[in-house]
Amino acid sequence: MTQNQTACQFSGPTGTLEALFERPRHRPRAVVVFGHPHPKHGGTMHNKVVSGAAKTFLGLGCAVLRFNFRGVGESEGQWDQGRGERADFQSALDFAAITNPDTELWSAGFSFGAWLAMTCGISDPRVSQVLGIALPTGRYDLSDVQTSLKPKHFIHGERDEVIPIGELREFFEQVSAPKTLTAIDAANHLFEGRIAEIGAAIRKTFGIIARPEEQI
Repeated sequence: MTQNQTACQFSGPTGTLEALFERPRHRPRAVVVFGHPHPKHGGTMHNKVVSGAAKTFLGLGCAVLRFNFRGVGESEGQWDQGRGERADFQSALDFAAITNPDTELWSAGFSFGAWLAMTCGISDPRVSQVLGIALPTGRYDLSDVQTSLKPKHFIHGERDEVIPIGELREFFEQVSAPKTLTAIDAANHLFEGRIAEIGAAIRKTFGIIARPEEQI
């Protein structure tokens, strides 16, 4: 599948935010806004989980907008304890929606980015599906995620040393349907050596099998 990757910027609450907008050649099935891990722990839009998931969504015919939160890379601004980063994610949803009108909008993220993706995606009426990879349950308010009737998808490592799988399962039991959970065997929080399994989980969850040459 022919694709193009465009380095771009869009306006955030405190200045411009650095981004990559990756698109299939044809009209996208959906536009996925993807949030990266915690900026204070080295998280960027080039994280292996983020870039691998983006490649998988491209293989499913989606466009993917991934970006750096304020203060990361070339993005302007400073770390704001999650409050400003939430506003950054909302700006990314706005940018994706404006540049791709009449296209489904999905919200996804990894770790810290999963918290923002799911909470922002749940509250934004334009977003129809949300995905959290290694969602940091117990660390942030996720009550809106639990009660939402939007389709909610979770991918988690069986050996996650930061957010134990048992904690995630307890949270998942309280989440309203529709929902899915894929637990990846032997995967830690960073999914070291298990990036391909994330791709397989995304393909299974979102219902389209990519051609072999499009797989991670």
